[in-house]
Amino acid sequence: MRDWRASRESEMHSDLFDEAVETPDPRALDLVLRVGELLLASGESTEVVSESMLSLSVAFELPRSEASVTFTAITLSAHPGGDHPPITGERVVRRRTLDYFRVNELHALVQDAALGAVELEGAIARLRAIKRASPPYPNWLIVTGFGLIASSASLMVGGQWIVAAAAFLATVLGDRTSAFLARRGVAEFYQVTAATMVASTIGVGLLWGSDQLNLGLQAGAIITGNIMALLPGRPLVASLQEGISGSYVSGTARLLEVFLTLGAIIAGVGAVAYTAVRLGVEVTLDNLPTVGTGVEFPVLLGAAGIAMTFAVSLTVPPRMLPWIGIMGVMIWVIYATVRSLLDAPPILGTAAGAVVIGVVGHALARRTRRPVLPYVIPAIAPLLPGSILYRGLLEITLNQPVQGLLSLSEAVAIGLGLGAGVSFGGELVRAFQRGGLAGAGRRSRPAARRSRGAA
Repeated sequence: MRDWRASRESEMHSDLFDEAVETPDPRALDLVLRVGELLLASGESTEVVSESMLSLSVAFELPRSEASVTFTAITLSAHPGGDHPPITGERVVRRRTLDYFRVNELHALVQDAALGAVELEGAIARLRAIKRASPPYPNWLIVTGFGLIASSASLMVGGQWIVAAAAFLATVLGDRTSAFLARRGVAEFYQVTAATMVASTIGVGLLWGSDQLNLGLQAGAIITGNIMALLPGRPLVASLQEGISGSYVSGTARLLEVFLTLGAIIAGVGAVAYTAVRLGVEVTLDNLPTVGTGVEFPVLLGAAGIAMTFAVSLTVPPRMLPWIGIMGVMIWVIYATVRSLLDAPPILGTAAGAVVIGVVGHALARRTRRPVLPYVIPAIAPLLPGSILYRGLLEITLNQPVQGLLSLSEAVAIGLGLGAGVSFGGELVRAFQRGGLAGAGRRSRPAARRSRGAA
């Protein structure tokens, strides 16, 4: 498989100035564009989308193809050779929905086409079937999984079972509010703000009730769980991966998407927390829910639950869920061990866990011939900085702006550490294994080309 695409491309380029030139099949051009569009819209990185399109171009004999993939647009150009003008097509991604079931099926289609196991007509039929296919989970289960993310997170940070149940209810109600606004054409920024406000209001209400009845509930865990369910783990990892791979425009756009989502979360939680303080609700920093470094069974159960329910919300195929649960426990154990044994700060423990998950996830993806994102994105969810972000917002609300900004900066640094660690783990696997998605050699990867010094 090594250098498969490079060897095929050299054969196709050899007839650049031949007089007998065949016009590229427009069906193949359309297929490649539509596969790239669906991959990008379903959450795949621009580097993998570009590599997939070029592999399909070679498999279906589109001569001298060039693919350009940005955050919202895909362009493919094929040059027949001779005096014929190039043929160029473009697709624009107008709607994005993270759907790793479709990513997995499209990845298999590209692999089969590269290996010659499917002809053009068969590939077109498979693409139509993938677009029409229903996700592996019904809609009610996806919504339930979203709520269970918050429940698992609240258990991890010390919330009781009643708090976990309230976190589930709050997150589901927030998600339904967001869906209602989406149907009314409201921008996603305000959808996330409204979802956060609904969940935070329920959390503050339970906190007030707990104080009045002296129940001692960790009601803040509701807000922490909701924040973790809404944090943009996928765009964060993708932004760093694409920046490292040289896709600076897409990487910058995804990073802006991350900060806009964080801004929406901060606006929603901050507005509710400020209102609660003004109304006299006892919101203090003394007993805030915190992750800690424990490895007790409820904590490990929460880590596995966050990873697996996160995977369900992303429609990851069911057969991958056990591995994702194991990886969720793994990243937490590594994080807790590094922090306990070395007395290390959270950022170091986070980076160590993310690197291991990056190595394991990329190795599993290569072994099973599946895309890597469905493995690594849910697995890093237990370390998303929900509790630190909540603390920072409360510190700002309680007139401690310096401490609050430091906490928010720490939350951003931990998020970037997660993305960079996962990406670095993938680079380690790539450095010691051969081939790419469709057998491309390591030297042909754009990110590996030197821009300074001797070759």
